[in-house]
Amino acid sequence: MDTRETLVAAALTVLEQNGAEKFSTRAVCSIANVTAPTLYHHFGSADGLLSAAVGEAHRQFLASKKAAIQSSDPVLALQEGWDDFVLFAAERPRLYAAMMTRLLQGGDIPAFGQGYALLIERIEAIAAAGRLAMAVKDAAQTAWASSNAAALLHVAAALRVTAALQPPDPAVIDGLRDRAMKVICKPGSKRIRP
Repeated sequence: MDTRETLVAAALTVLEQNGAEKFSTRAVCSIANVTAPTLYHHFGSADGLLSAAVGEAHRQFLASKKAAIQSSDPVLALQEGWDDFVLFAAERPRLYAAMMTRLLQGGDIPAFGQGYALLIERIEAIAAAGRLAMAVKDAAQTAWASSNAAALLHVAAALRVTAALQPPDPAVIDGLRDRAMKVICKPGSKRIRP
């Protein structure tokens, strides 16, 4: 691994341990075993490093989504992608929060665009099979919004946003997914894995 990759890996570690709000170049340099001038040589600023780390996180996330899809059935493939999205947030809540924050701040994250394009492809496959109940754009927004809502339940509980938020019951998460799939797909489309 070269110095740049080492710094990005260290930044991801800091993000996962501390979150973006406590992101520290000093901690990154310590983990990467480099000096601050080396970090600034490669990324120009702490923000440049943070952007690179979030971009790498999105690339890892996209790779996991592609690997998670096992079904050739387009409806089940969409469900598997939805489940993988939520699982990523549940397992890596601080990193997910940092990724979404950066995205909402207008960060240029090519892997996010690629991920959304993959979502559109999956929904277009459902449409091609004659099983889509709404416009592709609307179905993509429904899938994205519902998976983010489920992810946010995990993140808010993990980050202890408030004591009232506990880890979500799996039935709540499944219900969010199933209701989204029910409105996305025509009645009679297989939605739940056997």
